[in-house]
Amino acid sequence: MRRTVFTEDHEAFRDTIRDFIAKEVVPVYPEWEQAGRAPKDFYLKLGELGVFGIEVPEEFGGAGMHGFKYQAIVTEECARAGVSFGGSGVHTGLCLPYLMEYGSDEQKKRWLPKFVSGEMMTAIAMTEPGTGSDLAGMTTNAKLSEDGKHYVLNGAKTFITGGVQADLMLVVARTSPATPENRRTGLSILCVDTTSEGYTVGRKLDKIGLRTSDTAELSFVDVKVPVENLLGEEGKGFFYLAHNLVQERLAIAVGAYAAARAAVDLAVSYTKDRKVFGQSVSEFQNTKFEIAACEAEVDAAQAVVDRALEQFETGDLTASDVAKAKLFTTEVCSRVVDRCLQLHGGYGYILEYPIARLYTDNRVFRIYGGTSEVMKLVIAKSLGL
Repeated sequence: MRRTVFTEDHEAFRDTIRDFIAKEVVPVYPEWEQAGRAPKDFYLKLGELGVFGIEVPEEFGGAGMHGFKYQAIVTEECARAGVSFGGSGVHTGLCLPYLMEYGSDEQKKRWLPKFVSGEMMTAIAMTEPGTGSDLAGMTTNAKLSEDGKHYVLNGAKTFITGGVQADLMLVVARTSPATPENRRTGLSILCVDTTSEGYTVGRKLDKIGLRTSDTAELSFVDVKVPVENLLGEEGKGFFYLAHNLVQERLAIAVGAYAAARAAVDLAVSYTKDRKVFGQSVSEFQNTKFEIAACEAEVDAAQAVVDRALEQFETGDLTASDVAKAKLFTTEVCSRVVDRCLQLHGGYGYILEYPIARLYTDNRVFRIYGGTSEVMKLVIAKSLGL
């Protein structure tokens, strides 16, 4: 179906991103996969292109434009080319909303210019080894010093995307005990300089997919964090996290749709070129039926994503709405990518083929940002169940 969610300006931006990916990413992407990360200087190129500053006010070096659709276009174009921008999705998609919404004027002046240029990469540390989706159960803690000038941070985090290369880490920590009535109280967000004494990057986790997105374990031993680096108000961290989960889950839904769209396009191209038994694979009825069924599912996913994008722009996208979008699109993506890989035969299992990357990369969509099971709980609650 014809899409109406993007304007001419959006499509011009898409052309720029597509050309950039073809020139700057595709030729060197195998090297990034081997290294397990995008090189640090690549983020400077993204900064120069203006990718990091689209939604940042002009006074801090950005373009001052409103809306998530530009980020959605970056996601779609990366999926189309079968590549990733490494940890930059967390930098703009997760961290920027926190800095923009809860950062003080002084903090914005201090951090946003380098954020926009790519000189300072950010990441966020929420998940702990024993908590998973239970953010209220985290034990990483930060105690205010006697002179009130800094917090002393102790604890550990895991599954931190961008954790190896981040310069500023948004760490969610308990600054006061939870109460029996509400386990969610007492959490705060501290912006931690990753060169601080006692801050340690542990293992770089070896994932089955998203190979160019560095994911790490972190530990904090008596890390001193200036009180000036507290983001927002003390004790309101859980509220901040819940507020920004809508955008995070929308980003995952967009990524899932984009991967499914790319899988169908790859299957069409491959089956037309591949010859077996004297004819192209695309000429077999089974191939036509499989691709047609996948195309119908992708079309439905597109409609869900586009409606969610529009509602997010107007401020009408609710937690339950985005949970539905994430649940539906990630399940569609899983089915579609699997079926399209099958149409590639043995070559679908070879990593040099983009469909193989899509297969391993998409599996995490149903896990991070809240598992499919958590999405079902959110939806059920909205129904009064």
